[in-house]
Amino acid sequence: MNLEERRRELIENLKKEGILRKKEVVDAMSRVPREEFVLPFYRKEAYADYPLPAEGGQTISAPHMVAMMTELLDLKRGHRVLDVGTGTGYHAAVMAEIVGPEGEIYGVEMVRALAERAVETIRRTGYDNIRIYVGDGSVGMPDKAPFDRILVACAAPDIPEPLIKQLKDGGKMVIPVGNMTQRLMLVEKSGNKIKTSFHGYCIFVPMKGRYGFG
Repeated sequence: MNLEERRRELIENLKKEGILRKKEVVDAMSRVPREEFVLPFYRKEAYADYPLPAEGGQTISAPHMVAMMTELLDLKRGHRVLDVGTGTGYHAAVMAEIVGPEGEIYGVEMVRALAERAVETIRRTGYDNIRIYVGDGSVGMPDKAPFDRILVACAAPDIPEPLIKQLKDGGKMVIPVGNMTQRLMLVEKSGNKIKTSFHGYCIFVPMKGRYGFG
């Protein structure tokens, strides 16, 4: 079975499990070549449904988690998205497919080597609507705010206040919260009100930086 066939099989399995439901997310994950975003040693495992190692002790999330978080974000064409802990850039590419060329993805990654490889991979795979920066994602990107959606792919001790402030009215953020036991949370902003909801347990690398674990 070649990689394209494995990608199709993974998508079908995620649909059967009820994890992938929205057509736009199915289409996006069907188009993004995950094998380009993993380390060469793990290329053959690109469509196995578990996390894979990346530079600097980081990981690329399991496909089912990418699917779950993307579905929760409820992305629309033209959305401006902040991607905190962008890692290898795979999740950014999935989101870029959904928001389209009129949308923008701003990725922030603390590990320079990882960010540099992500920039090269995104350039090679042709995503013109993704910009990646090296920095402390826990403080967001105030100069690019506000954002329609915020994705956080590292576990925070609590929901960082700067990220809430940088979320547009009507915006949504998906973030894992906690240390040993992490909870996947959906944050929805409406005026001065913030609504949070729990969507299962998860395992992510810890957030570093000012509002992280150090």
